[in-house]
Amino acid sequence: MSLGKHIILSTGAKLPQIGLGTWLSKPREVEHAVEYAVRNGYRHLDLAMIYENQHEVGAALKKVIPSVVKREDLFMTSKLWNSAHQPAETEKELDETLKQLGTEYLDLYLIHWPIAFPPGNGLNPPHATKAGETAIDTETSLVDTWKAMIALPKSKVKAIGVSNFTVEQLKGIIGATGVVPAVNQIEAHPLLPQDELVAYCKSQNIHITAYSPLGNNLIGKPKLTENPIVEEVAKKLNATTAQVLVGWGAHRGYSVIPKSVQEERIISNFKQVELSQEDYEKISAIGHGNYTRFNIPFTYKPKWDVNIFDEPVEKQAAFKVKIQ
Repeated sequence: MSLGKHIILSTGAKLPQIGLGTWLSKPREVEHAVEYAVRNGYRHLDLAMIYENQHEVGAALKKVIPSVVKREDLFMTSKLWNSAHQPAETEKELDETLKQLGTEYLDLYLIHWPIAFPPGNGLNPPHATKAGETAIDTETSLVDTWKAMIALPKSKVKAIGVSNFTVEQLKGIIGATGVVPAVNQIEAHPLLPQDELVAYCKSQNIHITAYSPLGNNLIGKPKLTENPIVEEVAKKLNATTAQVLVGWGAHRGYSVIPKSVQEERIISNFKQVELSQEDYEKISAIGHGNYTRFNIPFTYKPKWDVNIFDEPVEKQAAFKVKIQ
């Protein structure tokens, strides 16, 4: 087991390979989790406006900067939410994120989803006429938003990237602007290897960060951490199943951002397990014939009536992603 590996991004920045995710973390738990993680060696924090806990992260940062770590030794990622995709809104939301975190800059700022919501009516604006649906802005394109990201002051954002983007969406924004995202943060685990997308990103020098590396139980499927093959490899390596799944992502060259607010898990997730090629292939085989994407906004409640990934369940959506 080893600690502290780094990835070099296309910008030259060093990204710690294992980070702390803060999605789905309960209020009042995040502050302690972030403080504890930084005190125990984490230097990569993954954040977002929609997680509605950045003020807690900011409170934790006050406790560890500069007493434990200098700001420049942390790598902080946050994400632009859908309701600020309009170019007039983008920098305003960035400024609000910086204020919540109590920092002058982000190391990486991502477009969280390739879909715009109308601004000014909360983070998840309700549809005017359809109950149980989120309002969609069908006018603002990905290219509009990507141009707004490109225009953000370098003093506030060191690098820009995207999240949940497909090959087609990436090609669209790169073709229109010539600017390649530094990172595409995607759902990635043995049930969703996304080989075609990963290969395209590699060809463009776009680094992959894996979220939900342990899968999740949003759709009630058996937990990946309880899969017998993962358990078998974990036992052999004297590791936890979570460490094995994080190790699978690291073996593929991803940075990985497992989420936890429990001290013991925060520590164990950070201990990188090196998988042999044989063990890596054994874990990869779990996904054969068992393809699963856990995070599909069309199935959310309230629903986003948009086809983002072209999954079978999304085919009935009223809208497609507006690339340009």
